[in-house]
Parts: sequence; C-alpha cells; structure tokens
Amino acid sequence: MEKRALVPLSLVVPIFNEEDNIEPLLARVHEALADYPAGWEILLVDDGSTDRTVPHIRSAQQQYGSHVRLVPLARNFGQTAAMQAGIDLAHGQVIATLDGDLQNDPIDIPRMVQRLLDEDLDLVAGWRKNRQDNLWLRKVPSKIANRLIRKITGVTLHDYGCSLKVFRASVIKGVRLYGEMHRFIPAWMATQTAPSRIQEEVVAHHPRTAGTSKYGLSRTFRVIIDLISVYFFMRFAARPAHFFGMLGLGLGSLGGGILGYLLVLKILGESIGDRPLFMVGIMLMLMSVQILLTGVLSEMLSRTYYESQTVQSYHIRKDAMAELEQPVWSLPGDSFTKEPASR
Repeated sequence: MEKRALVPLSLVVPIFNEEDNIEPLLARVHEALADYPAGWEILLVDDGSTDRTVPHIRSAQQQYGSHVRLVPLARNFGQTAAMQAGIDLAHGQVIATLDGDLQNDPIDIPRMVQRLLDEDLDLVAGWRKNRQDNLWLRKVPSKIANRLIRKITGVTLHDYGCSLKVFRASVIKGVRLYGEMHRFIPAWMATQTAPSRIQEEVVAHHPRTAGTSKYGLSRTFRVIIDLISVYFFMRFAARPAHFFGMLGLGLGSLGGGILGYLLVLKILGESIGDRPLFMVGIMLMLMSVQILLTGVLSEMLSRTYYESQTVQSYHIRKDAMAELEQPVWSLPGDSFTKEPASR
C-alpha cells in the first residue's frame, strides 16, 4: 500500500450468534491488515448474542490486544442499529464495515481504502459479482431489490446489500440509520455528498462455513417498506407537504370531477342520491382534506426532525462505555500470540 494511505482505519463488524466465526474472522482481518501502514481498530458490535460470542471476543482481546474492541448492545436491536453503534464509536478517518460470517473477505479492504483516498471518494461499496449464495432464497430477491433501489434512488450500484463498504468517516457519521436501512446507505450518502463520489469495487465472496444465516425471504418485504421510506426522505424530507399535497390534490380533483359530473346530471333532472358514484365522490373529497392536513402536520414534524438529531436507535451497556471512549490502535510491527487464550 502506498504511503498516501496513512490514515487511521476503523473496522465495524455487527455480530449476532457467530461464536464459531470470531477466531477465524479476527485471524483473517489481522492477516489482511498486517501491512496496513497506519493505526487500525476493529469494533465487534455484539447485537445481543445468546451463544458464546461475547466470551470468544473477550478471549480474542487477550490474544490480539485492546485494538480489538467489544461493543455489547443491551439486547438484539438488529443489524442496522448495530452498524450505527459501531460507526458512532469508530475513531478512524476511514471506516470499513463487513459482516461477521466470513463471507466478506477482509483482504479487499486495503485496496478499497486506497481507492477511496486516491480518487477522493466518500464511499467505495463492495460488489459481490460472483456471489456464493442460494439462487432462489438470496440471489434472485437481491437482484430484484437492487433493481428497485437503483430505479427509485437514482444511485447506480450493482450490489446494495453487500456489507463490505469503505466510508470517509466525516460523511458517514452525518447519516443516521434506522430499521433495515443499512442496505440503503449509498442512497442516504447521496443526500450528504455527490453521487459521483460513490463508487463500487468488485470484491470476493465466500460461502458460509459456520453459523446460521440471519437472512430470509421475510427481509424482502421489509426492504420494500424501507424503500418507500427512502424514496420519501430523499425526495420530500425537507418538504413533506409537497408529497401529501400532490396526493391530496389529485384525489380532490378526482372527487371534484365526479361530484361536478353528478351535479350536471342533477340539473338535468336525474336522481343521484342513490348512486354509488355519489358516495365515491364524497369519500374522495374527505380523503383529500385529510391528506392535505397530514401534509401540514408532516411539515411541522419535519422541522422537529431536523432540529433534534441526537436520538439513537440502540443502547450500549454502561459498564462497557469506559473502555470504548479512547482509541486503541494496532500499529505496524505489533506481534500477536499464535495460540488463543484459554477460556
């Protein structure tokens, strides 16, 4: 790696019930970053694991050093909240995220960091071009979701769901993640920086060899719901009254047209009181008024949203905060024990 990459690096890894993957993951990370020319840390965010994941991480801290940092969440908040916790606590100028299941390969991180710095980018997203997953349960839903996200957000990437991403810390720390929003990070980043500063890099992808996948078809429906939220926030977060206004005026125009047509029939002497169309017209007008009022309320809420950005989507145990407040880096030349510490 060229000298230009002399910037501290933080790795953020959300972990949930991955006890069998902790030791091989950390061994692979240390192998991949052995020649990294600046300080780096890895934050393992335990998302309320119920197996022996936390003891395995504690053991790894004894083996490798305090730059291996445990971020224990109080309960299971979900991958997005765990990722946000790690990003908030990261000290590096560059932040990399990856899954803890060993399907992402840490060997790609130095190359992605170098590209981020060389091309002055804010995000380099991984592209699992040769994805090693089940065709119908993972690949097909992912292709559909990626196409929808590209179409709606306007950010052109091949693989939104790849957790292996490298960010400029000053930009990603300005983005707040909720729900299942981690897969929409490039879209959220586009609200903070120019899309031209978001690029992708082909990365390796391996089949899962230990643990159980946390993904399923149910996530596809949650992605669709979150995609609607992304579309709203990208287009109308600062002007929600426009969104509801267009919808309300559209329904009001349709309802007004129906009632106008029935008025003409009434003038011509026809009875309209028992026509279903009459009730449809009234309902559309009432819906229009309600939606327009919702737009006004949303405009008021948006002002509150922009004035209060300190709400967090996670809680870290208080007894763990003291050791997380100060950065501890692994530096070139550090040596590590070969045998894992006894549990």
